[in-house]
Amino acid sequence: MDRRQKNDNFVDKTFTIVADILLKILPASKKDKQAFSYYREGLYAQSKGEYAEALKNYYEALKIEEDPYNRSYILYNMGLIYSSNGKYQIALKYYNQSIAFNSNLPQAFNNMAVIYHYQGVIVSKNEKMSKIFFNKAEFCWKEAIRIEPNNYIEAQQWLKVTGRN
Repeated sequence: MDRRQKNDNFVDKTFTIVADILLKILPASKKDKQAFSYYREGLYAQSKGEYAEALKNYYEALKIEEDPYNRSYILYNMGLIYSSNGKYQIALKYYNQSIAFNSNLPQAFNNMAVIYHYQGVIVSKNEKMSKIFFNKAEFCWKEAIRIEPNNYIEAQQWLKVTGRN
């Protein structure tokens, strides 16, 4: 079913109309417009919890999209999906790829830190492994905070409490 037929609220309908207008009036190549269209479809599916559909669209967008900044957000969203499904290693792979294209993506650093922290807690009986994961979490949170110093208050608190600030 076409996305436009599924829009059932004002915000979704407004987003669709504005995105369609932008696609028509912006001076972009057919290829760029197609990549954006896949990305938009992926965002819509992701917002509805249709993760398989979202990933399908993101993969299609990645095949076309050449702009590093745009690719970083596609990869970031793919990381979000895998993370929300408990596939943390795959999520980390996509977050790392997103950062490779855009090193100023604090939310990717934050999400990586959350995963590393979680892994450190899970293996807490193994002090050596736990320390490795917590060190990775520390690095990622410090990067997120460096980029956006007024955000990530809980991370700042964790760094302070653990003596890592």
